[in-house]
Amino acid sequence: MDKSNFVDQIKIFCRSGHGGAGSRHFMRNKLTAMGGPDGGDGGRGAHIILKGNAQLWTLLHLRYFKNILAENGENGSGNHCTGRNGKDIIIEVPLGTIAKSEEDDFIEAEILEHGQEVILMKGGRGGLGNSHFKSATNQAPEYAQPGEECVEGIKVLELKVLADVGLVGFPNAGKSTLLSSITAAKPKIADYAFTTLVPQLGMVEYRDSRSFCMADLPGIIEGAAEGKGLGHRFLRHIERNAVLLFLIPADSKDHRQEFEILRNELEKYNPEMLQKSFVIAISKSDMLDDELKEAIAKELPEQIPHIFISSVTGFNLMPLKDMLWQILNTPNE
Repeated sequence: MDKSNFVDQIKIFCRSGHGGAGSRHFMRNKLTAMGGPDGGDGGRGAHIILKGNAQLWTLLHLRYFKNILAENGENGSGNHCTGRNGKDIIIEVPLGTIAKSEEDDFIEAEILEHGQEVILMKGGRGGLGNSHFKSATNQAPEYAQPGEECVEGIKVLELKVLADVGLVGFPNAGKSTLLSSITAAKPKIADYAFTTLVPQLGMVEYRDSRSFCMADLPGIIEGAAEGKGLGHRFLRHIERNAVLLFLIPADSKDHRQEFEILRNELEKYNPEMLQKSFVIAISKSDMLDDELKEAIAKELPEQIPHIFISSVTGFNLMPLKDMLWQILNTPNE
């Protein structure tokens, strides 16, 4: 997806509908000169609703809708007629979208499933008409409830990419090449850093027509947790990945140190990321002989599974799929 078309954060001003006022009406017709109260209730103000849409991958369609103003409920009228409710506004968003208040950063809504609906801002309730306040001691109440006030504020919508496996590594580690080798995705590939500027998703075809989703994410640099490079805008996309595949090139000067830097950036940003399943893949392994592979393997952490792969020659790509599939389908203890 082109960078200009990938929008993963947007601010919108929202205002729900004001509730309609209840009616202060008394029955008057040619047969009844002094009838009792028959004021109807006011209609509810319109809600603003977030709805999940699996066909959307970006918040681009909301770029030009910065002010979302919902319809007010109609006032009640005589003969116990209730006012019409305001027409709800439904905002369709991609799966993985969260909504936060700009003021306190509190997460108010989270969309994870297709068709899921969450009321972002409730419309005001309609006021009760005067017919509700009739009693034995007050046969002709001359008051009714006003409609409930609307709610307004600035909301921040953020998209966190939903994928089973997230590719993590320094710029130019071979993540885009791997994604293009095992999926139908066609990310931009070049021999300079930060070729990938936005997340790229691809479906990995596995045995017996099964599949899982893999995301090529922009490269981490040291200091990303403090906002350097693509910083937080990258790191939030890996919060939802079940498995993190650390890609370290075979020609790295220190494979263990490179892994530790990547791991530390994740921990600084969100310590909960360390609870995810990790896999280390040494890319560009077609340039290594068995002796070098053995030496590199000794550098790597013993408790984390590792594999040597080559996206260019296809070396060990199927065993890599087997490893990822097994981890994805192993229940967490």
